[in-house]
Amino acid sequence: MMAPSWSRLASLPAAALLAVALSGCAPFGGERESAAGPGTADGAGGAGSPGRHRVSLLQNEGTDGPLRTLTVEPDGRWECVNCAGDGVTSTGVLSAEHQERLQGLLADPTLASETDEARGYKVACIGALTSSLLTGSGLITSQDCPGEVRTPVAEEILLLLTQNTPAQLTSS
Repeated sequence: MMAPSWSRLASLPAAALLAVALSGCAPFGGERESAAGPGTADGAGGAGSPGRHRVSLLQNEGTDGPLRTLTVEPDGRWECVNCAGDGVTSTGVLSAEHQERLQGLLADPTLASETDEARGYKVACIGALTSSLLTGSGLITSQDCPGEVRTPVAEEILLLLTQNTPAQLTSS
């Protein structure tokens, strides 16, 4: 039997986990260590600073819809893979205001109570757009389906990401 903390990850589509692994990002938002040492997001030095967080958003519609992935680095740089479902990769940088807002939300202690594990979350809708945030606090999943109760801090993160990058909140 799997440990409870991993059971939620097992239900994510294998492609989603593969995308996170291939993107080279730490799946739970912490800075990755590099040759430059701890606390840096990459070998360039200083891109990440202590207390800064990385976040990834994985979205897919239904079980066989296209997988979109968005990763935002601690310094606000983002990369969105397959955002329009056309296989194109887009990159950019969040504005300083959005970057600071995102970092504040990712550091909010309430986020820990919004994780799938803390809520005992189970996917309820078939064919709905599923959005999974990989944060330093853990995995937070939501679906666009009637009656879905959204968690306040994670919902703000989701809106900030989808309104300021090519990632989409709702299906087309």
